[in-house]
Amino acid sequence: MAAVPHHSPGLPMPTMTSPFKRLTARLLVALLLVSVTGAAFADKKRSELDRSQYSFSAAIRWADFEGAWTMVDPEVRKAKPMTDVDFSRFEQIQVTSYRDLAVMPGPDGTELREIQIELVNRNTLSQRRVRFTEIWRYDAEAKAWWIAGLPDFWQGK
Repeated sequence: MAAVPHHSPGLPMPTMTSPFKRLTARLLVALLLVSVTGAAFADKKRSELDRSQYSFSAAIRWADFEGAWTMVDPEVRKAKPMTDVDFSRFEQIQVTSYRDLAVMPGPDGTELREIQIELVNRNTLSQRRVRFTEIWRYDAEAKAWWIAGLPDFWQGK
């Protein structure tokens, strides 16, 4: 006895008689799987960026500049290594506020985050506000986000 596919009475039985229809259906399923996988990867990458940015901002807020330095792009760290004297300059300041102002995509797959940092000079007790644009780059090989550098609180001075 042959099995009869179950379908609702009064509705036409679905058929896939044409090879073109079967190919189209398979392509649509494959496209759906690729888009879902791509979206999941993008969500994971965004989550990793959020986590990295949070860790970096926490390190800056708590004056852990050596910890923040470990999140700087290894190519930058190699090209412009920090000395003990460089790190000692950070001991002169106390960060009192670290706020995100804007987040936007940058060139070449980078992510930009505009921040405002308020700080106090521990020697003079003068307070000031500095704006800084963080540039974040995703390293697919290391599966990590790197920042382009530490904030320049002295603006080149």
